[in-house]
Amino acid sequence: MQIHINGSTLELVQGDITQQDVDAIVNAANSSLLGGGGVDGAIHHAAGPELLAECRTLGGCETGNAKITRGYRLKARYVIHAVGPVYRDGKHGEPELLASAYRAALELAAQHQCASIAFPAISTGAYGYPMEEAARIAFRVIIDYLGEHPEIARVRYVLYDARALALHARVLEQVLAE
Repeated sequence: MQIHINGSTLELVQGDITQQDVDAIVNAANSSLLGGGGVDGAIHHAAGPELLAECRTLGGCETGNAKITRGYRLKARYVIHAVGPVYRDGKHGEPELLASAYRAALELAAQHQCASIAFPAISTGAYGYPMEEAARIAFRVIIDYLGEHPEIARVRYVLYDARALALHARVLEQVLAE
């Protein structure tokens, strides 16, 4: 699925984020930035030990923020480590923190002249954020950002399986209809 916003493209694909041929991939990182499970572990594994060595120099990252490193063995030049919130009940600032993590990643991509960026579904794995709510927040932030910042030509939202892709496509259609 593809949509066009202010000269930029937002696309939803099923695949492996570590294999994306884009300027930057976003890592759904924990606040230590020192690796973990899921997307985080896969990115660290694919990028090689140099990524962990660079992450050790960054001093972690606050929830709702992002930091950038080189991509090392990935096709992507950069990895943007975005720290989403652990979901409790949606009443402890989780929506604002998730939106902030997406916005911070987009801002870092723009600052580093990245014309293309690939996102995973931040906070929806081990952090327990309900996928539909998280998708709605992500798409609102991405659409708003692209509406004002055409320097990012392509945002690819990479989902691991067909079920997640179908859910995200449905949510994107709803967001566009609002």
